[in-house]
Amino acid sequence: MGIAIALIVATALTHVAMVFLHVAPANPISQRFGRQINAWIYPVFEQNWQLFAPDPESVDRTVYARVASTGPDGTMHVTAWVDLTAADTAAVEHDPFPSHTHQNMLRRAWSSYVDTHGSDDEPHSDRAVMTQRYLRNIAVQRVGARRPVGDGPVQSVQLRVVTVPVAVEHARPVATAATAADTRLLPWWKVPSNDH
Repeated sequence: MGIAIALIVATALTHVAMVFLHVAPANPISQRFGRQINAWIYPVFEQNWQLFAPDPESVDRTVYARVASTGPDGTMHVTAWVDLTAADTAAVEHDPFPSHTHQNMLRRAWSSYVDTHGSDDEPHSDRAVMTQRYLRNIAVQRVGARRPVGDGPVQSVQLRVVTVPVAVEHARPVATAATAADTRLLPWWKVPSNDH
């Protein structure tokens, strides 16, 4: 019992120290251990100031995913597109105490992916690789749970993100190219066998 309490206290103190070093101004400790601090913080404990200066969404994003696997007979099986955003919305809609995970995990994973990858879908940093894996793992976990039992292990996953500008109620209806949906189809990502 004493060992468990000591581990909990040590973990809590480590977490507080890592968050402090992450949000504090640059200093010799955070510069020397920046890689370890970032590995602890991103993507789960990322800190930002949106509570004090919220940036409301100006677009609606819908994230779809599908997975591919090889069946026992050797044929390739590709699932239909699964609307991950709709599943999150349904989980939150009538819940008086909605889960932070259902509200933000997918949205934050996508925004981190866009921030680190730009438009070429190539990771150019360690953080970009990490956010790509994080987004891939979310999709595999959610779509993989809906697959038929006979399908083999998930071998690859693909995402499609449809972005539509939020309609402004008081604006005059103007037909422009900006109101059209923007669809971004990501490449197929391999899924290592130890990730599912």
